[in-house]
Amino acid sequence: MALAINDTAPDFEAETTEGKIRFHDWIGDKWTVLFSHPKDFTPVCTTELGYMAKIKSEFDKRGVKIIGLSVDPVASHEGWAKDIKETQGFAPNYPMIGDSDFNVSKLYGMLPAAVSGDPAIRRSARPRTTKPCATSLSSTPTRKSSSFWSIR
Repeated sequence: MALAINDTAPDFEAETTEGKIRFHDWIGDKWTVLFSHPKDFTPVCTTELGYMAKIKSEFDKRGVKIIGLSVDPVASHEGWAKDIKETQGFAPNYPMIGDSDFNVSKLYGMLPAAVSGDPAIRRSARPRTTKPCATSLSSTPTRKSSSFWSIR
């Protein structure tokens, strides 16, 4: 079943670059933007994550939390953060979820339920790789908007 506007956002536990979280607890009473990227070290994703780090203070001013997701493990995100800093001038200053079991990607409809395998051998150009997505959640936490886009 697809997640629709005003549905309660799925809760989950996940490892992030800032430690383990339970998503609804992490959200607290804030609005949140969850955005995903198909794989670490991809050029478009690298520029987007650097840009989000650059403008994070604007989200902070508005009481909005941001959190990223990639199907690669947290250890890979740490190396990617260094690359983002080097190439974009800003390193991610928000948590990045390591979704190597695809749990969060499946909960939010970014991947079909049948997807499995090792994310390390997946390529972002494969049609089964997560769709880049941004989902905004209110403090309740209900889904308020969602955007999916395709990089070809």
